[in-house]
Amino acid sequence: MRFLLPILLLTLTLFSCKKNVAINTEETAYIGGEIINPIDRQVVIYKENKVLDTILLDNKNRFLYKIEQVEDGLYTFKLKSQFGEEFQLALLEPKDSVMIRLNTIDFDESLVYTGKGAKKNNYLINMFLENEAENDKILNYCQLEPKAFENKIDSIKELKLKRLNTFIEKNATSALFKQIAIGNINYSYYLSKEIYPFAYYGDNEIKNLQSLPDDFYKYRKHINYNNTTLKEYFTYKTFLRYHIKNLALSEHLKKSKDTVLNRNSFCYNLDKLKLIDSLITDEDIKNPLLSISSINYINNAKNIKQLDTFLEFYYSKSTDEKDKNHIKKLAHSLKQLEIGNPIPNVTLVNYKNKEIPLKKLINKPTALYFWSKDYKSHLKESHSKVNELTLKYPEVNFISINIDDTNIRDNSRILKQYDFTSKNEYKFTNPRKAKEILAISPIIKVMLIDRKGKIIDPHTNLFSISFEQQILGLLNQ
Repeated sequence: MRFLLPILLLTLTLFSCKKNVAINTEETAYIGGEIINPIDRQVVIYKENKVLDTILLDNKNRFLYKIEQVEDGLYTFKLKSQFGEEFQLALLEPKDSVMIRLNTIDFDESLVYTGKGAKKNNYLINMFLENEAENDKILNYCQLEPKAFENKIDSIKELKLKRLNTFIEKNATSALFKQIAIGNINYSYYLSKEIYPFAYYGDNEIKNLQSLPDDFYKYRKHINYNNTTLKEYFTYKTFLRYHIKNLALSEHLKKSKDTVLNRNSFCYNLDKLKLIDSLITDEDIKNPLLSISSINYINNAKNIKQLDTFLEFYYSKSTDEKDKNHIKKLAHSLKQLEIGNPIPNVTLVNYKNKEIPLKKLINKPTALYFWSKDYKSHLKESHSKVNELTLKYPEVNFISINIDDTNIRDNSRILKQYDFTSKNEYKFTNPRKAKEILAISPIIKVMLIDRKGKIIDPHTNLFSISFEQQILGLLNQ
């Protein structure tokens, strides 16, 4: 599953259900298979975000893992592919022996299950691929009036339920499989509805949210905010994030006269944290939602006093010490990147493999932008955009920095694949430390620096409608 895909993608989704645990010490299950074109020799097996084991491929690129005490449910297998780290899921129940076969060049699309327990897993992966194929269609439907939109997605849902019933009639299936498969259908539907208002009205017409039909969100009464069975599911958490955003907006509108949504608003983002805290009690669901909501706000915060108030609330609600420590470091780095401060002097490597301090590269107005091999779309779009901007603003030095822990030769090869040159291209000598110092999250972040090395904007976006205005402001410094 590729995190570089847009957040609006409707991936494999699951329905809220009570945790269904069955452990039998006398029964075992197996997961194994063959990896074609492996990037490395490791396959990592997870259950509920906890690593069970790391298995090495044999000389035929095969692996096998035996589970002695079977807890029925969804297991994650993760490995490296051509696009970075990827993962998929397998539903395992007692006596299953599920074998996978996949090609890292075409990860999800090539995945096939065989063995005992294969039918249910092939059904789920096919539903996942079907959901991906529907993404553009659903986004197009988001341009319709609310009732017309509902009619379209209702039809999709009904067709999927009919297909599921046919599958269940022909195959012996467990209650757990039925819960997951029905949930796959329902949560795709729910997510579409949570996305719809922002896709249809946009941030500039938030008052129009009040014109939605009264029963538009009637499904919300079925939401389980503490679904321990699905707590490791990316899409379950994605649905909750969209849902929380919409609930927070409703709360914000009660207290504010805003007609345009400011996603960086202190009040709006604090409302999100308060809703997460009030609705969710399971720490494995609650902590990641608190963390990602906080990181999104911190990365764009301009008011340090409000930031400290926000962080104080976050620290009081999260119980994940690792997340809290990460956010403390992020907040510290961002405070060092205040407007007017000198840019930190991290060390870069150019494409002749020569180390260069960042400050030595800044002798005129400069824009730093970043890329990673794991985000191919951003790599292409950002470089193409900079090529356009370089022609329009030759007075600005656009510096491209790769954030991966890779060598220069690999990066050069990747750039050549897209017909980009190595001019003004660099990488960090210490990517982990540099990403922390410069608070590079998300990857779309751009930093504007004046000719004296002072920070003009620590966090902007190449694709913002105001970016060229910011460039003009930089030139006038």
